[in-house]
Amino acid sequence: MATRALILLYDGFDLIDAGGPYEVLLTASRLLQREGRAPEFEVTLATPGGGDVTAFGGMTLTRLADSDAIDACDILLVPGTIDVACAVGDGVLIETVERLSKRAGMVASVCTGAFLLARAGLLDDAPATTHFEDLGDLASCGEVGSVIAGVRWVDNGRVLTSGGLTSGMHLALHLVARIASPDLAARTAHQLDMDWSPNPTR
Repeated sequence: MATRALILLYDGFDLIDAGGPYEVLLTASRLLQREGRAPEFEVTLATPGGGDVTAFGGMTLTRLADSDAIDACDILLVPGTIDVACAVGDGVLIETVERLSKRAGMVASVCTGAFLLARAGLLDDAPATTHFEDLGDLASCGEVGSVIAGVRWVDNGRVLTSGGLTSGMHLALHLVARIASPDLAARTAHQLDMDWSPNPTR
């Protein structure tokens, strides 16, 4: 059975935070399908309520799934945003993260998506990372155990966080390695013409 990955979108999210991991997971599956094997990942883009959503900069995505109708997933991935205060102040969005995280095998964030995980209570007493410009704010928010600089991702087992923007692709490749195999992760990185290391240290 394919690993069900749900990428939760909301107004103002950073497109590369969602699009990078989306492309990594789809590429990993495509490589397997080329070999006549079943895809490893089933990727769904969803919003609270299922409405259209506009990324930072104005690109609008339509015909998205309704996250309210999704009962469970294997991976919940939350992208970041420029307007962190708006996102963490969105009660519906935070409630959606909280609800979905309870039925997700793993929860991951990209960039400032870590602030949403923190607000949802997922980073209490846990190490985490985010964009280098936001490490201080994450450390002082009072909702995270510790903050780690100089890494592309932090893997706490069930909850993972990544650094800024394209670090989300490195995190997604780590997920491919962890769930499928290191070989598939390396081949996926090569297909994407991307330098990747299983070591999260920059």
